[in-house]
Amino acid sequence: MLPNLTPDMDLAAELFAGLRAGSADGEGVTREAYGPGERMAHALVRAAADRLGLESTVDVAGNLYMTLPGTDRSAKRLVIGSHLDSVRQGGNYDGAAGVLAGMAAVAGMKRAGFVPGRDITVMAIRAEEAGSWFPVSYPGSRMALGLLKPDGLAIRRQDTGRSLAEHMREEGFDPDAVARGEHALGPHNVAAFLELHIEQGPVLDAEQVPIGIVTGIPGSRRLRQARVIGEYNHSGATPRKYRRDAAAALAELVHRMDEEWVRLETMGHALVCTFCTMATTAEAGFTKIAGEAEFSLDVRSVSPHACDLMFEALHRFMEEIEARRGVRFERGPETGSRASPMDAGIRAALASAASSLGIPWREMASGGGHDAAAFAEAKIPAALLFVRNQHGSHNPKEDMRMEDYAAACAVVQRWAAEAAQ
Repeated sequence: MLPNLTPDMDLAAELFAGLRAGSADGEGVTREAYGPGERMAHALVRAAADRLGLESTVDVAGNLYMTLPGTDRSAKRLVIGSHLDSVRQGGNYDGAAGVLAGMAAVAGMKRAGFVPGRDITVMAIRAEEAGSWFPVSYPGSRMALGLLKPDGLAIRRQDTGRSLAEHMREEGFDPDAVARGEHALGPHNVAAFLELHIEQGPVLDAEQVPIGIVTGIPGSRRLRQARVIGEYNHSGATPRKYRRDAAAALAELVHRMDEEWVRLETMGHALVCTFCTMATTAEAGFTKIAGEAEFSLDVRSVSPHACDLMFEALHRFMEEIEARRGVRFERGPETGSRASPMDAGIRAALASAASSLGIPWREMASGGGHDAAAFAEAKIPAALLFVRNQHGSHNPKEDMRMEDYAAACAVVQRWAAEAAQ
C-alpha cells in the first residue's frame, strides 16, 4: 500500500516565482539556452534539490539530475523531467512545469517518508527550445542519450552566431566528451521517462478537461532559410509579363500549399503546415517589385508519410512556379525530427492513476515536439502528460491554473510511486 502521498505544491509555487523573477524580460520571460537565463534556472532548482537532500549531478552536456534514492540502487531509474530554457519573451510555464512537477512529486515523497524501490530522478534538460536558440531538435536530451552526432555541435545559436560547442564551453561543460560519445542515460539505466508539459493548444481548455495523456509526438520537416529569387524592377514601369516578382511567387506557393493541406486532410491525413515567416527585403522599398523574398516552413505530423506528401507537393509547386514566373527557389538546408509514439504501458498507468484520483483526462496527440521524443528514439519507454493551459504557449500570456497543475502533479506522483515499487 502507498502512503497518503501529495505533491508539494508550495515548493512548485516558490520555484515558479523564482524563475519568473530571475528571467523577467518586459512582459514575459527569457531563459536563453546555454546562456544566463538557463544558468539561473538550473541553479535555482539545484538549490531546492540540495535543501531537499536529493543527490544532484550534472552530465557533460550540462543536463541536471536530482535523484531521490531508492532501496535498490542498481535498478533502472525512473526519470521525470523537461526543459528550463524558454523562447524569447515567452511564458513561465512552458518546460519549467515539467521539471517542477518532478520536484513537487519527490518533495512530497520525502515529506511522507516514502522510499521508492528504485531511484526517481528529476531531470532539468538543456536547450529544448530549438526554434529560438539552436536549429536542431532536442540537443540537450539527445546529448544525454548519446544521439547527437558530433557535427551537431557546430550548429550556431541563432542570436549570437556562435556554435553549440562554444556556448557549452563558456558554461563550463564538455562538448569534446559529447563528440566522443559520452552520455549519461540509455536503456541500460532508465526504466521509463515521463514529461509533463502545458498543452500548447486550446483543446483541453475548450473541452474542460484538466489533463491529457499524449498518444504521440509529431515528426517534422522544416525549411528555416528558404528564399525566392526574382528580379528587382520599377513597380510602375514594368508590365506584368516582364516581371519576375518574388513576392507574388511566394504568395502563390503559400496558397497552393494551403490547398494541398485541405486536400490531404479530406483524404484522412492529419498534419499541420505553417509558413512561419515570410518577408521581402528592405531593398524593395515602396516603388520596386520584390526581387527577393525569404520564408520558413514547418510541416508536422505523427505520420512521416503525410510530411513526405506535403514536401512532394512543395517541390512540384516550386518547379511549376519557377517555370511560369521566371523566379528561382532556394530551399536551403532542411531540418526535422522523427514522429514518436508514446509508450502504451505508461499511458495506461497514467490513465489508471488519474482515474483512481478522480481526475478527468482524455487521450490526445501532441501538436509540438518535446524531449520525450528523444527518449522514445533511444528505445526508452516514454510518455507525455499535458496540463490544461490558457492562451497557448511561447507567449507571455500562458495562464495554467494551479489547481489543474496540482492535479497533474498528483498523477505524476502516483504514477512514479507505483512504477518505482
